[in-house]
Amino acid sequence: MSLKLPNRISLAQWSLHRMLYDGTLSPDDFPKFTVETFGLDAVEYVNSFYRDHATDESYFKALRSTCDGLGVKSLLIMCDGEGALGDPHPAKRRLAVSNHRKWLEAAKILGCHSIRVNAQSSGSREEQLGRAAEGLTALGELAEPYGLDVLVENHGGLSSDGAWLAKVMRTVDRPNVGTLPDFGNFLLADGRWYDRYRGVEELMPFAKAVSAKSRAFDEDGDETRTDYARMMQIVRDAGYTGYVGIEWEGETPSEREGVLKTKFLLERCGCLAPKG
Repeated sequence: MSLKLPNRISLAQWSLHRMLYDGTLSPDDFPKFTVETFGLDAVEYVNSFYRDHATDESYFKALRSTCDGLGVKSLLIMCDGEGALGDPHPAKRRLAVSNHRKWLEAAKILGCHSIRVNAQSSGSREEQLGRAAEGLTALGELAEPYGLDVLVENHGGLSSDGAWLAKVMRTVDRPNVGTLPDFGNFLLADGRWYDRYRGVEELMPFAKAVSAKSRAFDEDGDETRTDYARMMQIVRDAGYTGYVGIEWEGETPSEREGVLKTKFLLERCGCLAPKG
């Protein structure tokens, strides 16, 4: 069986967060840097780097124009810090939903297909399921007129329990609410690790994006915590044909080298990058 896949490779902005935070790289230049440094033509933004422009329509129109000129496709905005969609207080859940509107508007301007959100909640397992499902349903309804999807990442707590998050998806049961399985984010609240291969397999039926998390590489160029060939087989078996996003989160090597090593590994696993 050929390992060559239709999956193309994108870059998650968090891969360069140190450069962005220390000013080495401007958020405005992220698309250009992605093309020129990594030869990739699709990007995933993080809202933390655009808070000063959150409601500035002209800013995102200019960024869209830049991307169009570079031939870069904007895929999604990862949204954090807007409140818990599964907050135990209904009013706070509604506020969290409302807080995401500005990012839906930005994502629409940029030509994204989705925003990525968190299913943060508190209470018992079943209480959190109900609360998260309610918040996600409301956000899915809000996103529908924008033509956008709402994607939940396994991002700590119960959201890193693949069975729980899959049940949330079945409870929500909306075509524009899905998952963004992350290869590495399976640390549960009690400090235990959920099996990452099982977790990705459980989340792939709802996936509209995939995050290839990487933190360290061995001398053979393999990621030390995740068997990428095994993980990509799970992705393939689910029939997923979308982008696979690089998300480098290691300390060494540099962010540039970490992204390149992850790109090379994904290419070895059959993913496709543009020919530069």
